[in-house]
Amino acid sequence: MANDNATDGLKPTRFKPTQQTQRLKLNLPSWWQWVLIAVALCVLIVGWFLITANAVRFTTNAEESNIEISGGIVIPSGPSYLIRPGQIQVHANAKGYEALRKSLTVTSQSDQLFELELTPLPGSVTISGSPDGAQIERRGQSLGSAPLTVNLPAGELQLEIRADRYQPTEIVASVVGRGVEQTLTYELRPNWADVTIPTTPVGAQVSIDDVETEFVTPGPFQVMAGERKLSVKAPGYERWTDILYVEPEKTIDVPPVALTLIGGTLYVESTPSSASVTIDGKFIGTTPLDVDLRPNRNHRIETSLFGYHTAVRNISLKTAQARRLILNLKEVTGKLAVTTEPENAEIWVDGELAGTSNTVLTLHATDHDIELRKVGYAGYATEITVQSEFQQELKVRLLTNEEARLAALEQARSTSEGHAMVLLKPTPIRMGASRRQPGRRANEVFRTVELDRLFYVSKDEVTNVQFRRFASGHDSGDFENTTLNKDEQPVANVSWQEAVQYCNWLSVKEGFEPFYVIRTGDPPKFNPNSLGYRLPTEAEWAWVARTTSSPEELLLFPWGDSLPPPNYHGNYADQAAQHMIGRVIFNYNDNYTVASPIGTFDANYHGLNDIGGNVAEWVHNFYDVPSVNETVSNLGPETGEYHVIRGASWMHGTITDLRLSFRDYGTDGRQDVGFRIARFAE
Repeated sequence: MANDNATDGLKPTRFKPTQQTQRLKLNLPSWWQWVLIAVALCVLIVGWFLITANAVRFTTNAEESNIEISGGIVIPSGPSYLIRPGQIQVHANAKGYEALRKSLTVTSQSDQLFELELTPLPGSVTISGSPDGAQIERRGQSLGSAPLTVNLPAGELQLEIRADRYQPTEIVASVVGRGVEQTLTYELRPNWADVTIPTTPVGAQVSIDDVETEFVTPGPFQVMAGERKLSVKAPGYERWTDILYVEPEKTIDVPPVALTLIGGTLYVESTPSSASVTIDGKFIGTTPLDVDLRPNRNHRIETSLFGYHTAVRNISLKTAQARRLILNLKEVTGKLAVTTEPENAEIWVDGELAGTSNTVLTLHATDHDIELRKVGYAGYATEITVQSEFQQELKVRLLTNEEARLAALEQARSTSEGHAMVLLKPTPIRMGASRRQPGRRANEVFRTVELDRLFYVSKDEVTNVQFRRFASGHDSGDFENTTLNKDEQPVANVSWQEAVQYCNWLSVKEGFEPFYVIRTGDPPKFNPNSLGYRLPTEAEWAWVARTTSSPEELLLFPWGDSLPPPNYHGNYADQAAQHMIGRVIFNYNDNYTVASPIGTFDANYHGLNDIGGNVAEWVHNFYDVPSVNETVSNLGPETGEYHVIRGASWMHGTITDLRLSFRDYGTDGRQDVGFRIARFAE
């Protein structure tokens, strides 16, 4: 009852089932709608292509050709193709032509035309004609001998046809090509004439241009065109000869020839051969030869050869007689007296030892090569024509090897720029001056230099005109309104660097290795093994300036050992320059206020001009002050800040400057500093 009471509050309701969630439903096109979409897309694509594509046509030079195109969408449209702009590849081929592959660019232009040029294949050309065996040439190159068949490129063809004894001709034709067979023919015209020579007697042997032929008179026989020497000869008769001008393809009838009966044939030979032969005073030829002589008559035969006695014979021949005349020519001799110093030199004549000097040789009176030899001496060779009328003399002083070497070096006495060069063989020199010598400076210490190499030095200082051929714009300037720039004045206002550059320029011009090694940014260096031009070394300058006949006695001044110098000795600071230069040599006159033309004054002992005046001179060496009584190198130190200047100039007039031991130094150009050139001889 209790449970029954618990449910008293419940009321029954109608049952309703639980509602399901509604699903999303997609309305997809049916198949026929898909078909419509695809058709629409195709129409759009085709329309887009038709709008953006252009009509492109292709033509070729072949009648029928096949064209294939790749590289994009291509739609044939009648004679054209629809192609969008861009790069395409075209492949064209036709029968008889080489296949063509070509890359083309289609532009946005409408109705485009591309003309394709196909190359025809070669054609087969057969060449034949008369005569067979003619040589066929094309552009100077031989194709072979006819008949022949060759493959030739299509186009204009020009052939040259040549054959011996025929006139050359040309063939001009057009080769079709494309493998087409063609035939070309030629007909060469004869290059000879038919010549008839009626002779009495008949059957005479015919020679053309001194060459015997198989032809006999009267002929006719063929003679090649041109100027020809014709001769006929019959046994027992004189040879008949005439010059005939022959035109090709002509018939030439020579007037009848009656051969003259001869006495016979004379064959002349001599030992040695090549002797001249005259018969009755008329030159006939040189031996060996054969000649026809008139019968029953005396003939004077003379045979002569230079260096041999003339052989004379009188000959008479009978009709049809043949005779051989053999002559041994005797040498004409002459006397040659050979005297040499020293004696007993070997005498070689024409390569064979003929004795020793001093002697008299009997030699063939002709040209001879004479050579004299002796151990320790240079050889001597000459050519002498020995004559028979008188005794000739050959006197020779043989040079020692050293003398010959110096003589050969003496030949190089001038440069291409006109510098006269003096060859010198120096000796060791003690440079510097005693402390007690008036005017002596501290840098003039005694030192010794071993000069052991022959050298050339220019006779004169380099002039303005010579330097301007190296540096065309150079100007030596002026001093107190007086020019220093005349052509024959020594160049001035040049630095040491410019002076050595001139030396290198002259070396290269004459084929020498430059002495100086000059690189931008590096200090200058030198190659002591070079034979190129350079500046004289300080020791060389001192040696040529101070030495005379006795190398131990050195000059103090260029003129001697005391002041003043004799008038007009050299160009120094003289009275003429007193108004321009403060310190001059009193009571001295040289007539020049500034630099004088080179060579104005007398040369010194070694033949050099202005060695102690005119302009001071750059020398090769870097400046330094060595230790007292030191032995120093001729070329001096390899580095340094300054370079040595030697010699007085037109500005110098004091005892210090005028002394030959005076040393100055610098790097830049000065109005009174120039240079001369030198080089080692070997």
